[in-house]
Amino acid sequence: MAEAERIIGTPDTPEAGGAEPEQSGVEGAAAERPRGKRRIAVLFTVAALAYALDLVSKLIVVAKLEHHAPIQIVGDWLRFEAIRNAGAAFGFGEAFTIIFTVIAAAVIVVIARLARKLYSLPWAIALGLLLGGALGNLTDRIFRSPGIFEGAVVDFIAPKHFAVFNLADSAIVCGGILIVLLSFRGLDPDGTVHKD
Repeated sequence: MAEAERIIGTPDTPEAGGAEPEQSGVEGAAAERPRGKRRIAVLFTVAALAYALDLVSKLIVVAKLEHHAPIQIVGDWLRFEAIRNAGAAFGFGEAFTIIFTVIAAAVIVVIARLARKLYSLPWAIALGLLLGGALGNLTDRIFRSPGIFEGAVVDFIAPKHFAVFNLADSAIVCGGILIVLLSFRGLDPDGTVHKD
């Protein structure tokens, strides 16, 4: 229990201590700043980084790789190949692009609402990865052809015998795996630890 609290932190709110924190001037206010705000900053920093990397990589792929031969990275095992994917992973559900757009938008709203109760650093990282990835693919859905909310996502990482994906997909998968691990360990976004 003590180890888990050390890893994720505990809520640092006035309610947790039962009294208002004392603040002595500007330095005291900065020292007593709730850790939740720092976790939110981590969430949005991770999201911005994941989003920026995805956006830049897709701009490069569209400019340099689309309509060109794939680039072999690791023999036959990994190549970069520009693909437009209107569906989900593995090309599933190409007729339901609008549904995937709505789901991505809903994920973003849920994460933004959950951020207000966030006191766990690992959860901040996990949710930041999900948010950045969802924003990356949602940007494609909104702004790429064939039209608004029906755009095809740019995928380009093509491992042998596997689906072609992009950095946004990677961020979403990594964030999802981290959330599953945190849930199995009983760590909640608000910094509490529970045992079932």
